[in-house]
Amino acid sequence: MPILFLTVAVVILDQLAKYLVQSKMVMGMSIPIVSNIFHITYVQNPGAAFGIFEHRTIFFVIIAVGLFVAALYFYPKIPQGYPALRGGIGLLVGGAAGNLIDRITTGYVTDYLDFRIWPVFNIADMAIVTGVGIIVYMLMYKLDKEDETL
Repeated sequence: MPILFLTVAVVILDQLAKYLVQSKMVMGMSIPIVSNIFHITYVQNPGAAFGIFEHRTIFFVIIAVGLFVAALYFYPKIPQGYPALRGGIGLLVGGAAGNLIDRITTGYVTDYLDFRIWPVFNIADMAIVTGVGIIVYMLMYKLDKEDETL
């Protein structure tokens, strides 16, 4: 149950931030928070990371649905002693769901976190990257040998 809460919290926080950006800013507008270091910049990304695979909405929907199916399959198989692995899956699924909502409703993902040295991204992207990082770390370094049947 706590992982479902984490997943839903990511989706709500992500969608709320996107709503605020879309309702208070115009496309391309940038508000400096720390000048030349961190800005809130409203961009629309019709692709994936770094803008690759632009306008491939159906492709991204299929990938997200496949991810959800895999999470539903593997999650029950994770031993209770691995809350970080479960949390990583919750973050990954929440982030994927947040961006999927955008893709289905608008055909693009709203991005707004701009550190000036990296492409603009959003909370869902952060959840996906953090979740994948946790999952990879746990699978590589923390699973007991007897638990490797996942």
